[in-house]
Amino acid sequence: MYIWEFSKSKYMVRFVFLTLIIAIISCTGGTTTESTESQPLNQKLKLKTLEGDDIDLEEYKGKTIFINFWATWCRPCIIEMPSIEKAQTKLKDKNIVFIMASNEPRGQIKNFMRSHQYDFHYAQLDMSLEQLNIQGLPTTLIINSEGEVVFSEMGARDWNAAENIQLVTQYIE
Repeated sequence: MYIWEFSKSKYMVRFVFLTLIIAIISCTGGTTTESTESQPLNQKLKLKTLEGDDIDLEEYKGKTIFINFWATWCRPCIIEMPSIEKAQTKLKDKNIVFIMASNEPRGQIKNFMRSHQYDFHYAQLDMSLEQLNIQGLPTTLIINSEGEVVFSEMGARDWNAAENIQLVTQYIE
């Protein structure tokens, strides 16, 4: 009987340990992955204004573009928004434009915009996240003045922190 109890508890410990490992691996909400390797933008981003007009990123040619992909239901997205707004304010005199893009219906984005009062350029993503190889939210891309994605990160970050302001600034030409 005692050997059976010991064996049972040993299996229980293994089961709990394995369950914890699986849970840790599958939860990526707070993790970030960073790519600073320069790559051409192989998909033309299809963005619309909240009035339904197409946004032509060529209008921003020669500028650095900071695009944050987010959703109204995404808690980490909403948590990082104040820091993005502060970073945008700090960098307002620089050659950069900040865009907050969601693939949700325009009405839903407008409701969020009205209730949160952030000073952002909101856009509706008019293509799937998968077409942009976006695996999770929030995801931030920085596109240099040449139209190349020079930074890509999934996960929330304090964009107002000095090291992150410096990170963004290094891509502004």
